[in-house]
Amino acid sequence: MAKMLGLSIDVDKINKDKLYKGKKGTYLKLTIAVNDEDDQFGNNVSCWEQQSEDERSAKANKNFLGNGKVFWSNEGDSTPKANDNNTDDLPF
Repeated sequence: MAKMLGLSIDVDKINKDKLYKGKKGTYLKLTIAVNDEDDQFGNNVSCWEQQSEDERSAKANKNFLGNGKVFWSNEGDSTPKANDNNTDDLPF
């Protein structure tokens, strides 16, 4: 299953302590969730800074950075839809 996501993040909310230097640049580890249902704005993707095990254990607030949408999927319709239990097309 392949999907393409579009995200918008508020870079002003990035905790600068979470940035780290790599061989080819400065990086930030993110956690991204694809939700089953759209929010009130049609978004179904959320993004926040990745937390360490200690931060998760301390139940620290995750730093929400932004959201977006699944805009393409090789499974057909890219937007997850709720099952409406419509059985009119069943052959029996």
